[in-house]
Amino acid sequence: MLGGPIPFACMAGVPERLAAGRTLSFEYFPPATLDSRQRALQTATRLARRHPDFVSVTYGAGGGDRGRTREMVAHIALGHVSGRHRCPVVPHLTGVGHTRAEVRALLSDHTEVGVRNLLALAGDPRPGEPVGDFRYAADLVEFVRSETDFSIGVAAFPELHPDSPDRRTDRRHLAAKLDMADFGITQFFFEPEHYRRMADELTDLGCTTPVLAGVMPVTNPQSVKRFAHMNGTHVPEDLWNRLEAADTDERLRIACDQAASLISDLVDMGVPGVHLYSLNVPEAAEGVLDRLGDGYFRVAA
Repeated sequence: MLGGPIPFACMAGVPERLAAGRTLSFEYFPPATLDSRQRALQTATRLARRHPDFVSVTYGAGGGDRGRTREMVAHIALGHVSGRHRCPVVPHLTGVGHTRAEVRALLSDHTEVGVRNLLALAGDPRPGEPVGDFRYAADLVEFVRSETDFSIGVAAFPELHPDSPDRRTDRRHLAAKLDMADFGITQFFFEPEHYRRMADELTDLGCTTPVLAGVMPVTNPQSVKRFAHMNGTHVPEDLWNRLEAADTDERLRIACDQAASLISDLVDMGVPGVHLYSLNVPEAAEGVLDRLGDGYFRVAA
């Protein structure tokens, strides 16, 4: 089993931070070009001043070069695991197209830079790519458990997984997956009722695993609408009409207002944490947090 001393600094993992209070976290993605990757790393450094409880890094850009995630995780870990503001770095990992040996090697790479938390995802098959050894996220969770002492998160779809045959089946599968994990993070959504209904349904099934709410300030409505279509996320027509008609500065204002209002509603209903999908745009995350002010999140140690 991979483990042993953390090479940089020992710190509380995601479950411990959730146990201490409502968490704040940011997500970054590894862009394709070197210049964009440098800007993404600058965003991570800038947003570290907001004291997130953890940060996550997606698995390639649009299913692209997986090596970019490994590289970006290592670079962010230098600042967040050993730097002035220390917090866990949570790489995403999709099982599709991977063998057990490939995942084992990647887990070893992550361990070497101080990673002790992971978001395990099923992933979507790419054309011409072998399915690999992991058909479902649960298969990947089981393997990571057998190989490491990592804490493991999984994804949740408040408005149902797009491949689910019906609501009851979706919620039973989600509850079973969450029962295997330490925490969950939702796909982004725009109406608080979607999260409330999912949480109530999971409670009725006896699921107690904390599920963080994923919130995305919409600074790029065209791209986000494409993501929403893929995920089965309802896009509010009025919001999109305003976003698409606005100039850049006004769009940022609308995006931050909407996201801050959603987070306020979620906090009122007792959400255990908020995961901000930054899209590598620091101004959006900062604008949301500035609107909320103090008191919404504890200050991470």
